[in-house]
Amino acid sequence: MYSILFNKMTDIIEEIQQIQRQTEEMYLNSKDSEFVLLKSGQDSDRPGKQE
Repeated sequence: MYSILFNKMTDIIEEIQQIQRQTEEMYLNSKDSEFVLLKSGQDSDRPGKQE
């Protein structure tokens, strides 16, 4: 029973990873792709952070 569940979950994870790779490739190959550098969540100018 658990081996069936494990195998199915593994198949689904692999499928999701393949879809992610495909969509990332589509994005990188698109003419309108624009890269945006995001700041780290540890920046001191983050709202709500008090020192």
